[in-house]
Amino acid sequence: MEMTLLLVEDEVAMLETMKLYLEGEGFRVLAVNNGQDALECARKEQPDLVVLDWMLPGKSGIEVCKELRQSSACGIIMVTAKSEETDKIIGLELGADDYITKPFSLRELTSRIRSVLRRTAPIQAEAPPLQRGDLLISETKCQVTRNGELIPLTPTEFKILLTLANRPGVVFSRLQLMKAAMDDDFMNYERTLDSHVSKLRKKLEPDPDHMKYIQTVYGFGYRFGESR
Repeated sequence: MEMTLLLVEDEVAMLETMKLYLEGEGFRVLAVNNGQDALECARKEQPDLVVLDWMLPGKSGIEVCKELRQSSACGIIMVTAKSEETDKIIGLELGADDYITKPFSLRELTSRIRSVLRRTAPIQAEAPPLQRGDLLISETKCQVTRNGELIPLTPTEFKILLTLANRPGVVFSRLQLMKAAMDDDFMNYERTLDSHVSKLRKKLEPDPDHMKYIQTVYGFGYRFGESR
């Protein structure tokens, strides 16, 4: 099945070069040069992945990423000239799935796109949903519902939850959860795991003072606390 990419880049020559190359790689490619058009195009076209420049006229890439994550679980790759570790962490914590620094080769970009699509694409093989308390976790649909109501999660949040829920009571380290949810490129950013877990808890836990599902095991990591 043809995958749809949305490229968001204000340098017109670079945008056209990326578009032509990625179309040659078999993708359907949409291209815009500002943040507002990116949000409107994403809402209309529902792309599988967005390649998003950090520095954009009007709405910045960071603002676009944050708004996209409120309504979409599509893959997001941030593109920027920034190379500081703190900048990478900001992008990841806001919901980006990967990060590439200019200058980069088109082959590297394509490789990263395919990697993120593998992580974020729905799993095709049928698998029975997990019932954990009042949560129904469907690995096949990459969805979580509570009493029939959908709980929107990012791909990273879903994979963290699925890893924990598959083995209730088992303690996972931050590194183990990062390996389960993200590629090896991000093993140096274990502290972003806490941010993802915090957002996941806000969406799942009915009582923030008493964690029913995702419990902290101090000095070790996290476990799923609801056995059935």
